[in-house]
Amino acid sequence: MHNLCSATQNVAAMPKKLWQPKVETEEHPLLTVNGVSKYYGDRAGCLHVSFDLYPGEIVGIVGESGSGKSTLLNCISGRLSPTYGSVNYQQENGDLCNVHEAPEHLRRMLMRTEWGYVHQHPRDGLRNNVSAGANIGERLMGVGMRHYGNIRSKATDWLERVEISKNRMDDLPRTFSGGMQQRLQIARNLVSNPRLIFMDEPTGGLDVSVQARLLDLLRELVAEMGLAVVIVTHDLAVARILAHRLMVMRGGHVVESGLTDQVLDDPHHEYTQLLVSSILQV
Repeated sequence: MHNLCSATQNVAAMPKKLWQPKVETEEHPLLTVNGVSKYYGDRAGCLHVSFDLYPGEIVGIVGESGSGKSTLLNCISGRLSPTYGSVNYQQENGDLCNVHEAPEHLRRMLMRTEWGYVHQHPRDGLRNNVSAGANIGERLMGVGMRHYGNIRSKATDWLERVEISKNRMDDLPRTFSGGMQQRLQIARNLVSNPRLIFMDEPTGGLDVSVQARLLDLLRELVAEMGLAVVIVTHDLAVARILAHRLMVMRGGHVVESGLTDQVLDDPHHEYTQLLVSSILQV
Protein backbone atom coordinates (compact mmCIF):
# COMPACT_ATOMS: atom_id res chain seq x y z
CA MET A 1 0.00 0.00 0.00
CA HIS A 2 1.16 3.53 -0.73
CA ASN A 3 -0.42 6.68 0.74
CA LEU A 4 -0.17 9.62 -1.65
CA CYS A 5 -2.08 12.09 0.53
CA SER A 6 -0.72 13.95 3.52
CA ALA A 7 -0.75 11.56 6.44
CA THR A 8 -2.39 14.18 8.63
CA GLN A 9 -5.34 15.11 6.39
CA ASN A 10 -8.32 13.40 4.85
CA VAL A 11 -9.10 14.63 1.35
CA ALA A 12 -12.78 15.10 2.10
CA ALA A 13 -11.94 17.26 5.12
CA MET A 14 -9.51 19.55 3.34
CA PRO A 15 -10.25 23.30 3.54
CA LYS A 16 -11.82 24.83 0.47
CA LYS A 17 -10.01 27.51 -1.49
CA LEU A 18 -10.56 31.18 -0.69
CA TRP A 19 -11.42 32.04 -4.33
CA GLN A 20 -13.80 30.79 -6.97
CA PRO A 21 -12.51 28.77 -9.94
CA LYS A 22 -11.25 30.86 -12.84
CA VAL A 23 -14.00 31.40 -15.41
CA GLU A 24 -12.66 31.39 -18.95
CA THR A 25 -13.44 34.59 -20.88
CA GLU A 26 -12.41 35.98 -24.24
CA GLU A 27 -9.01 36.61 -22.68
CA HIS A 28 -6.23 34.78 -24.53
CA PRO A 29 -4.50 31.88 -22.76
CA LEU A 30 -1.22 32.81 -21.15
CA LEU A 31 0.18 29.35 -21.90
CA THR A 32 -0.99 26.80 -24.48
CA VAL A 33 0.30 23.23 -24.21
CA ASN A 34 -0.44 21.23 -27.34
CA GLY A 35 0.14 17.47 -27.60
CA VAL A 36 3.34 17.43 -25.54
CA SER A 37 5.08 14.05 -25.41
CA LYS A 38 8.52 13.17 -24.09
CA TYR A 39 10.33 9.87 -24.67
CA TYR A 40 13.46 8.59 -22.95
CA GLY A 41 14.52 6.01 -25.50
CA ASP A 42 11.55 3.64 -25.73
CA ARG A 43 10.06 4.82 -22.44
CA ALA A 44 7.44 7.56 -22.44
CA GLY A 45 7.76 10.23 -19.78
CA CYS A 46 4.54 11.98 -20.76
CA LEU A 47 2.14 11.45 -23.67
CA HIS A 48 -0.12 13.74 -25.70
CA VAL A 49 -0.77 16.34 -22.98
CA SER A 50 -2.74 19.43 -23.98
CA PHE A 51 -4.26 22.25 -21.91
CA ASP A 52 -4.56 26.04 -21.71
CA LEU A 53 -3.56 28.16 -18.73
CA TYR A 54 -5.21 31.56 -18.32
CA PRO A 55 -3.90 34.60 -16.41
CA GLY A 56 -4.59 34.23 -12.70
CA GLU A 57 -5.33 30.51 -12.95
CA ILE A 58 -3.64 27.74 -10.95
CA VAL A 59 -3.42 24.27 -12.51
CA GLY A 60 -2.30 21.35 -10.35
CA ILE A 61 -0.69 18.18 -11.70
CA VAL A 62 -0.88 15.17 -9.37
CA GLY A 63 0.10 11.52 -9.46
CA GLU A 64 2.43 9.01 -7.86
CA SER A 65 6.20 8.98 -8.42
CA GLY A 66 6.97 8.06 -12.01
CA SER A 67 3.59 9.21 -13.32
CA GLY A 68 5.19 11.80 -15.60
CA LYS A 69 4.20 14.96 -13.77
CA SER A 70 7.76 16.29 -13.29
CA THR A 71 8.68 15.46 -16.90
CA LEU A 72 5.62 17.41 -18.04
CA LEU A 73 6.49 20.39 -15.83
CA ASN A 74 10.03 20.49 -17.18
CA CYS A 75 8.75 20.37 -20.77
CA ILE A 76 6.24 23.14 -20.11
CA SER A 77 8.83 25.39 -18.46
CA GLY A 78 11.39 24.96 -21.24
CA ARG A 79 13.86 23.08 -19.06
CA LEU A 80 13.38 19.95 -21.17
CA SER A 81 12.62 19.67 -24.89
CA PRO A 82 9.60 17.52 -25.74
CA THR A 83 9.88 14.81 -28.37
CA TYR A 84 6.60 15.96 -29.90
CA GLY A 85 4.20 18.83 -29.34
CA SER A 86 4.54 22.51 -28.58
CA VAL A 87 4.26 25.05 -25.76
CA ASN A 88 3.29 28.62 -26.61
CA TYR A 89 3.51 31.55 -24.21
CA GLN A 90 1.82 34.94 -24.61
CA GLN A 91 4.49 37.44 -23.61
CA GLU A 92 3.70 40.64 -21.74
CA ASN A 93 4.44 42.65 -24.89
CA GLY A 94 1.80 40.65 -26.77
CA ASP A 95 4.17 38.48 -28.80
CA LEU A 96 3.49 34.75 -28.93
CA CYS A 97 6.57 32.70 -28.07
CA ASN A 98 7.05 29.05 -29.02
CA VAL A 99 9.00 28.10 -25.91
CA HIS A 100 11.11 25.36 -27.46
CA GLU A 101 11.83 27.11 -30.73
CA ALA A 102 12.77 30.38 -29.02
CA PRO A 103 16.46 31.23 -28.80
CA GLU A 104 18.19 30.42 -25.52
CA HIS A 105 18.64 34.08 -24.59
CA LEU A 106 14.87 34.66 -24.81
CA ARG A 107 14.10 31.67 -22.58
CA ARG A 108 16.66 32.92 -20.06
CA MET A 109 15.14 36.39 -20.20
CA LEU A 110 11.66 35.00 -19.55
CA MET A 111 12.92 32.99 -16.58
CA ARG A 112 14.55 36.13 -15.14
CA THR A 113 11.55 38.38 -15.66
CA GLU A 114 8.10 37.00 -16.53
CA TRP A 115 8.51 33.47 -15.14
CA GLY A 116 9.59 31.92 -11.88
CA TYR A 117 10.46 28.35 -10.88
CA VAL A 118 10.13 27.13 -7.29
CA HIS A 119 12.09 23.91 -6.76
CA GLN A 120 11.28 21.21 -4.24
CA HIS A 121 14.78 21.55 -2.80
CA PRO A 122 15.60 25.22 -2.15
CA ARG A 123 19.30 24.58 -2.76
CA ASP A 124 18.41 24.10 -6.44
CA GLY A 125 16.74 27.50 -6.64
CA LEU A 126 19.07 29.60 -4.48
CA ARG A 127 22.66 30.72 -4.72
CA ASN A 128 23.94 29.38 -1.44
CA ASN A 129 27.30 31.18 -1.54
CA VAL A 130 25.73 34.66 -1.41
CA SER A 131 23.52 36.30 1.21
CA ALA A 132 19.74 36.14 1.43
CA GLY A 133 19.52 39.76 0.34
CA ALA A 134 21.80 39.14 -2.63
CA ASN A 135 19.62 36.22 -3.76
CA ILE A 136 16.69 38.59 -4.02
CA GLY A 137 18.82 41.45 -5.35
CA GLU A 138 20.08 39.38 -8.28
CA ARG A 139 16.52 38.90 -9.49
CA LEU A 140 15.88 42.64 -9.23
CA MET A 141 19.01 43.37 -11.24
CA GLY A 142 17.69 40.94 -13.86
CA VAL A 143 14.71 43.24 -14.42
CA GLY A 144 16.88 46.34 -14.68
CA MET A 145 17.09 47.72 -11.16
CA ARG A 146 20.56 49.15 -10.48
CA HIS A 147 20.39 51.51 -7.48
CA TYR A 148 21.90 49.64 -4.51
CA GLY A 149 19.74 51.39 -1.93
CA ASN A 150 16.54 50.62 -3.80
CA ILE A 151 17.55 47.01 -4.30
CA ARG A 152 18.33 46.54 -0.62
CA SER A 153 15.10 48.25 0.42
CA LYS A 154 13.04 46.04 -1.90
CA ALA A 155 14.86 42.93 -0.69
CA THR A 156 14.14 43.91 2.92
CA ASP A 157 10.45 44.36 2.14
CA TRP A 158 10.25 40.92 0.54
CA LEU A 159 12.09 39.18 3.36
CA GLU A 160 9.46 40.56 5.73
CA ARG A 161 6.65 39.54 3.39
CA VAL A 162 7.81 35.93 3.54
CA GLU A 163 8.32 36.16 7.31
CA ILE A 164 12.10 36.25 7.43
CA SER A 165 13.62 38.82 9.79
CA LYS A 166 15.38 41.68 8.03
CA ASN A 167 18.23 41.02 10.46
CA ARG A 168 18.97 37.88 8.41
CA MET A 169 19.50 39.93 5.23
CA ASP A 170 23.26 39.33 5.14
CA ASP A 171 23.18 35.70 6.28
CA LEU A 172 23.88 32.83 3.89
CA PRO A 173 20.89 30.62 2.97
CA ARG A 174 22.66 27.54 4.33
CA THR A 175 22.26 28.98 7.83
CA PHE A 176 18.46 28.98 7.43
CA SER A 177 16.01 26.19 8.25
CA GLY A 178 14.40 24.27 5.40
CA GLY A 179 11.18 26.26 5.69
CA MET A 180 13.05 29.57 5.70
CA GLN A 181 15.06 28.53 2.65
CA GLN A 182 11.84 27.74 0.80
CA ARG A 183 10.33 31.10 1.78
CA LEU A 184 13.51 32.82 0.57
CA GLN A 185 13.27 30.95 -2.75
CA ILE A 186 9.66 32.15 -3.09
CA ALA A 187 10.73 35.75 -2.41
CA ARG A 188 13.51 35.47 -4.97
CA ASN A 189 11.01 34.32 -7.60
CA LEU A 190 8.20 36.76 -6.85
CA VAL A 191 10.15 39.97 -6.26
CA SER A 192 10.23 40.74 -10.01
CA ASN A 193 6.41 40.54 -10.31
CA PRO A 194 6.36 37.58 -12.74
CA ARG A 195 3.24 36.52 -14.62
CA LEU A 196 3.76 32.74 -14.49
CA ILE A 197 5.22 30.50 -11.79
CA PHE A 198 6.16 26.83 -12.04
CA MET A 199 6.26 24.92 -8.73
CA ASP A 200 7.72 21.45 -8.25
CA GLU A 201 6.59 19.94 -4.92
CA PRO A 202 7.06 23.27 -3.06
CA THR A 203 6.11 21.76 0.32
CA GLY A 204 7.90 18.43 -0.11
CA GLY A 205 10.15 17.34 2.74
CA LEU A 206 8.88 19.95 5.20
CA ASP A 207 7.32 19.26 8.58
CA VAL A 208 3.51 19.40 8.63
CA SER A 209 3.36 22.62 10.64
CA VAL A 210 5.90 24.28 8.32
CA GLN A 211 3.94 23.05 5.29
CA ALA A 212 0.75 24.61 6.63
CA ARG A 213 2.29 28.05 7.08
CA LEU A 214 4.02 27.88 3.71
CA LEU A 215 0.74 26.98 2.01
CA ASP A 216 -0.98 29.93 3.70
CA LEU A 217 1.79 32.21 2.46
CA LEU A 218 1.65 30.84 -1.10
CA ARG A 219 -2.11 31.15 -1.23
CA GLU A 220 -1.99 34.76 -0.05
CA LEU A 221 0.76 35.82 -2.46
CA VAL A 222 -0.66 34.03 -5.50
CA ALA A 223 -4.10 35.56 -4.96
CA GLU A 224 -2.72 39.02 -4.19
CA MET A 225 -0.47 39.12 -7.26
CA GLY A 226 -2.89 37.40 -9.66
CA LEU A 227 -0.26 34.87 -10.70
CA ALA A 228 -0.77 32.02 -13.14
CA VAL A 229 0.71 28.85 -11.65
CA VAL A 230 1.45 25.29 -12.73
CA ILE A 231 2.12 23.22 -9.62
CA VAL A 232 3.25 19.60 -9.42
CA THR A 233 2.53 17.76 -6.18
CA HIS A 234 1.91 14.23 -4.92
CA ASP A 235 -0.10 15.67 -2.00
CA LEU A 236 -3.81 16.05 -2.72
CA ALA A 237 -4.18 18.38 0.26
CA VAL A 238 -1.82 20.84 -1.39
CA ALA A 239 -3.73 20.53 -4.67
CA ARG A 240 -7.06 21.08 -2.91
CA ILE A 241 -5.82 24.26 -1.24
CA LEU A 242 -4.02 25.87 -4.17
CA ALA A 243 -5.31 24.64 -7.53
CA HIS A 244 -8.38 25.80 -9.48
CA ARG A 245 -8.07 22.89 -11.93
CA LEU A 246 -6.49 19.48 -11.54
CA MET A 247 -4.83 17.04 -13.92
CA VAL A 248 -4.28 13.48 -12.69
CA MET A 249 -1.40 11.62 -14.36
CA ARG A 250 -0.57 7.94 -14.56
CA GLY A 251 2.01 6.30 -16.78
CA GLY A 252 2.61 9.54 -18.65
CA HIS A 253 -1.07 10.03 -19.52
CA VAL A 254 -3.57 12.52 -18.08
CA VAL A 255 -6.30 10.12 -16.95
CA GLU A 256 -8.66 12.71 -15.48
CA SER A 257 -8.94 16.49 -15.37
CA GLY A 258 -11.41 19.12 -14.25
CA LEU A 259 -12.14 21.61 -11.50
CA THR A 260 -10.20 20.56 -8.41
CA ASP A 261 -13.14 20.15 -6.06
CA GLN A 262 -15.09 18.16 -8.66
CA VAL A 263 -12.17 15.81 -9.35
CA LEU A 264 -11.48 15.19 -5.66
CA ASP A 265 -15.11 15.03 -4.49
CA ASP A 266 -16.40 12.92 -7.37
CA PRO A 267 -13.50 11.14 -9.10
CA HIS A 268 -14.50 9.16 -12.18
CA HIS A 269 -11.32 7.31 -13.14
CA GLU A 270 -10.43 4.27 -11.06
CA TYR A 271 -6.89 5.54 -10.51
CA THR A 272 -8.15 8.90 -9.23
CA GLN A 273 -10.50 7.07 -6.89
CA LEU A 274 -7.53 5.16 -5.50
CA LEU A 275 -5.59 8.38 -5.04
CA VAL A 276 -8.43 10.03 -3.19
CA SER A 277 -8.92 7.02 -0.94
CA SER A 278 -5.12 6.99 -0.39
CA ILE A 279 -4.86 3.31 -1.34
CA LEU A 280 -2.58 2.21 -4.16
CA GLN A 281 -1.23 -1.25 -4.85
CA VAL A 282 2.49 -1.06 -5.66
